[in-house]
Amino acid sequence: MVDFFRKIPADLTEATVVGATLSVAAGVFMATLFFVELWAFLSTTIETGVMLDTNTETLLRINFNVSMLDLQCDYAAVDVVDILGTNSMNVTKNVEKWQLDETGKRMIFQGRNRDQKAIQHDEHHPKIEELHKNGVHAISLNEVNFNTYLSENPYVFVNFFAPWCIWCQRLEPTWEAVAEEVERLNEAAGSLKERSGSIDVDVVKVDCVANRNLCGAQRIQAFPTLRFFKDTQQYGIDYKQDRTVAAMIDFLTQKVELEKTMEDWHPRRKQRMLEIKEHPGCMVSGYVLVNRVPGNFHIEARSIHHNLNAAMTNLSHVVNHLSFGTPLAKDMQRKVSKYSRFQSVHPLDGGIFVSRGFHETHHHYSKVVSTHFEVGGMMTKTREIIGYQMLTQSQVMHYNEMDVPEAKFSYDLSPMAVLVSSKGRRWYDFVTSVCAIIGGTFTVVGLIDAVLHKIIKGGKQL
Repeated sequence: MVDFFRKIPADLTEATVVGATLSVAAGVFMATLFFVELWAFLSTTIETGVMLDTNTETLLRINFNVSMLDLQCDYAAVDVVDILGTNSMNVTKNVEKWQLDETGKRMIFQGRNRDQKAIQHDEHHPKIEELHKNGVHAISLNEVNFNTYLSENPYVFVNFFAPWCIWCQRLEPTWEAVAEEVERLNEAAGSLKERSGSIDVDVVKVDCVANRNLCGAQRIQAFPTLRFFKDTQQYGIDYKQDRTVAAMIDFLTQKVELEKTMEDWHPRRKQRMLEIKEHPGCMVSGYVLVNRVPGNFHIEARSIHHNLNAAMTNLSHVVNHLSFGTPLAKDMQRKVSKYSRFQSVHPLDGGIFVSRGFHETHHHYSKVVSTHFEVGGMMTKTREIIGYQMLTQSQVMHYNEMDVPEAKFSYDLSPMAVLVSSKGRRWYDFVTSVCAIIGGTFTVVGLIDAVLHKIIKGGKQL
């Protein structure tokens, strides 16, 4: 008869104290090994490998959030350049701008990265020499008499210009015509012995080439800069409307009328009005889609209606965030979170890069490595998620005196990719190990029991 599990009659078995002790020890031992094996079965190990990057996508997304500490949002532009010849100026409708206060906090939403508004100019004025035949009406101020003049005249409209600036040359006849028109309106109101039509504003100009220290103290970043002063202090934001005589006369009239209206305001409301200024800080946030080839995107100062003052263009910045690739959905983030050592690294996040001298700024270089995560569970199909890791270096770059600095972020994709996967034990390995633990323990304990039984039995016979 075939029987793999033959039984010994119960009357032939004998219970002993040694056997009971070994049985308890064997049970504890097997239970310990079982829980250790179960822990090993439920745990996973992270394995990594290197392979050629098989990513077939043609575009790469770059996510960024950069605070420019000393650049107005009107002048902040984002450009993309790569080795294929792509040169996109003022890119993407996905870039937002926020004006910052003096502490770097977001204050006013400046809109998306649209094209700058077109400004109208007067073209019918005669040459400046002809306008000066009856005298110079827009007088020139310098470093010596600027503060004195502002203290002696309550309202002053100043044109900070540079002789080489083409927009300043275009504005010069119009500016002189504005000064003449203001004087004419004041004389007409005086002859009628009423002040309702007068504009008690002095229209002046400052040559920033001859008065570099003065314009530096005023933080003039672009030419021309048209700024209104009240009681020696800047009053409101810089003038950015049409550069025509009619538009500027309307602006000055509104300023004077507002001042008369403010006489009846509460002191606190007056103070808040006087504190409205345009701080030059700007936060640029969004993403760009670039070709998967080496290139760079950069933030620079540019205007279609100004010539930038290269010496005063300070591109000190804080990198709040810089990453590559499409952000993962929340469920995918949870799956990748177990690869804590291999999650997308953002080494530039929180970095503060201050330009301490003129004609310099920081450039950043990033080596981008694709990282393929294999995720899945015991009951789900394995899925591959692509992330990106970065190795970065930053250094200060110096520019020529006439070149406007730019904060450049260069990138290069590695041809190799990192494969990250989690490996766990198969269920049949676990079952086999449990059976081995049980069988092996019974066998070893049985041998020990047999040996001890013979020794003890032999001792009694002696």
